[in-house]
Amino acid sequence: MQRKVFDKITSAGGAVMVVVLVIAGGLLTWGHSFVDSNVHNQLAMQQIYFPPQSVWAHATANNTGEIQQRMIPYLKKYSGQQLLTGPQAEAYADHFIAYHLAVLPDGGVYSKLSAAAMTAKPGTASATLYKGLEQTSFQGTTLRGLLLEAYAFSKIGQVMLWGAIASFIMAALLAVLVGLGLAHARSTAPETKMFTAPQPKTAVPVA
Repeated sequence: MQRKVFDKITSAGGAVMVVVLVIAGGLLTWGHSFVDSNVHNQLAMQQIYFPPQSVWAHATANNTGEIQQRMIPYLKKYSGQQLLTGPQAEAYADHFIAYHLAVLPDGGVYSKLSAAAMTAKPGTASATLYKGLEQTSFQGTTLRGLLLEAYAFSKIGQVMLWGAIASFIMAALLAVLVGLGLAHARSTAPETKMFTAPQPKTAVPVA
């Protein structure tokens, strides 16, 4: 095969890959934008705000109460902000709601509290207590699950953004190689072969 033809074929294949990578990068960018805006809009509708800066000075050290010292490393940096992003949703779900559920009887596990509410004698103080705890656990667990789902989607969007960047970088590098291949094809003589057979050795006459 002529080297010029080989260069043109490989360059054409590279050009096709450049187009594919650019399209993939564009789709991944669109996916990231869609996920990011959707997560933001859904969280904004919940109108959840982090505790203000002033409350942390009164945080309890015994892991009880509404504001606990163990929340500070995760929530203080968001003080007073509205919950609008995936990382904020994860922090609020795992270090605010989860902590409040953990101090409830049976660790705030809904299935256990629901079973206790069903087995309690109707009309008793115990039944009233467990019915309230069951409702609290249900609401907290549901909200926590929704927030963590938003966080998961935000991570997917982040991966899409990384994929888009990688696709565009690879497309740019491949485009450079395509350009070099075409330049080499133009500078190569038509008669140049891709592979040249080794020439037979000439016998040296013996004197």
